[in-house]
Parts: sequence; structure tokens; C-alpha cells
Amino acid sequence: SRQREELSGEALRTQLDYWKNQLTGGPPVLELPLDRPRSSRQKYRGATQPIRFSADVSRGLAALGRGEGATLFMALTAAFQTLLHRYTGQPDIVIGSPIAGRNRPETEALIGCFVNTLVLRTDLSRDPTFRDLLKRVREVCLGAYAHQDVPFEMLVEELRPERSLSHSPLFQVMFALQNAPREAVELPGLELSWVEESGGAAKFDLTLSLTESGQELSGSLVYNTDLFDAATVRRMAGHFRRLLEAVVLDPARRLSQVQFLSEEEQRQLLRGWNETAREYPRQVF
Repeated sequence: SRQREELSGEALRTQLDYWKNQLTGGPPVLELPLDRPRSSRQKYRGATQPIRFSADVSRGLAALGRGEGATLFMALTAAFQTLLHRYTGQPDIVIGSPIAGRNRPETEALIGCFVNTLVLRTDLSRDPTFRDLLKRVREVCLGAYAHQDVPFEMLVEELRPERSLSHSPLFQVMFALQNAPREAVELPGLELSWVEESGGAAKFDLTLSLTESGQELSGSLVYNTDLFDAATVRRMAGHFRRLLEAVVLDPARRLSQVQFLSEEEQRQLLRGWNETAREYPRQVF
């Protein structure tokens, strides 16, 4: 009841105005290169591709973020949006991200689900350096955190985006970082253990889910199997790993110059460009 009281009247209008200004005119669909065209209705069939990063990359990315006053989540968001930008060619990248929703002291000790979904829209135009993009992402995230009380469902109702049964509204790609410590939970008469979620369903086209444990990052890409082949998402995981290595090594490089292809993929590209032999008429008139 207290949340409903706070999220009403002028407070609600202020938050909704922020989101309207932030999201109006955004792209209806992220145009990822799909292995198969979308069907008229989502079937939510999914599979999982594991992904892991070296401790050096994780430490380097965290240090890069600290240098810009940004968190590891912000640095990873900037890197993931860079990958999506390079895949799509779109300069306007929108993703979703869950937030714990426990931004008040009175909710910290309560049992229950307070999770909300934030929509993070970033301008990647004018080919910024990764360091400059990180600054943009930081501002986007801080703005979203400051206006996180509007439930996602209310946001969709208010914005009235173009709706389609073939894809989710406002965003089709999700990024989640789990960095809260997994402390042992003890309850009288109960024995509790962590259970990893299986990848049998995909609510979105693509969900990058990472966990920070110590100084290591690992997780998975959950993907819609009606849209992507397993081999495609395996390559995607490799691309993201190499992209992180590249931006940590040289954050002053412009996004268009960030190299994330494997050596074999680079050779294939070069061979394709150089295959210029053509048949020509043997008889000259």
C-alpha cells in the first residue's frame, strides 16, 4: 500500500514523463541477423550456450568502469550493446535488464519478489570510442535507476508501442548480471541448495545472463531456437569474449574498429573479398 501511495499523482507523472522522453521513437525491433524469419507468433522454445571470461578480462573491465565512475554492470552493458550495434548496424540499441526493486530499507529483509524490468536505450551514433560509450551508458543507467518504480507493464500500457505477437514490446534482448553474494541460507528444519535454471524456454530473442563470482564472470546466452541455430550462438559467445578482450586492451578505439572475429572468420572474409575471378567471353568480335 505504501508503494501505491508513493507511486501516484505527481511522483508517478514525473517518472512516466522521464520514460516517455527516453523511449518514445525507439526502434520497434532489434534487427539481429536471424537464421530463420520470425513466425507470426512466438513459441518461446529456447536453448542455452555457456559463456565464460578470464579473470584478466573481468578485472580489466571492472577497472575500466571504475576509471569512468561506472560499475561493472555498466561496462558490460556498453560492451553488449556494442556487439548488438555491430551485428545490426543500428545506432539506437534498446535492451531490457531486471532490477532487484529493493531500493528502500524497509524492503531489504522482506521475502518476496520485488523485481522490475528496466529498459536501457543507448545512442551509439557518431562512432564513439568505447570509453565515450561507457559514459553514455552510465548516464542511461543512472537515469533508469532514478525512475525504476514504474512497473514495466504500466510502461508498456502508457507508451503503447507497436504490438506484435512475433516479438516482445520495447525490447527483444535482455541482459542480467547477478553480483549479489550467494550467502548460505539457514531455515529451521530445512536444507536449501542452489538450483541452476535449465534453458528450455526463451522469453526473449536473446538473454545474456552473467554471474560475478570472486573475480570471474561466467554465465550463458539463452536463445530462441526458432530464430537462431546453436552454431550461430556459439560464434556469438566467442565474438563477445573477443570484444571484451579488445575493449579492455584499447578502450580508446572507435566501435567500428573493434575486432571480434576469430582468425578463421577473418580468413574467410579475406578469401571472399579476393575471389574476384570471373568467366569472360573467349571470342572477341
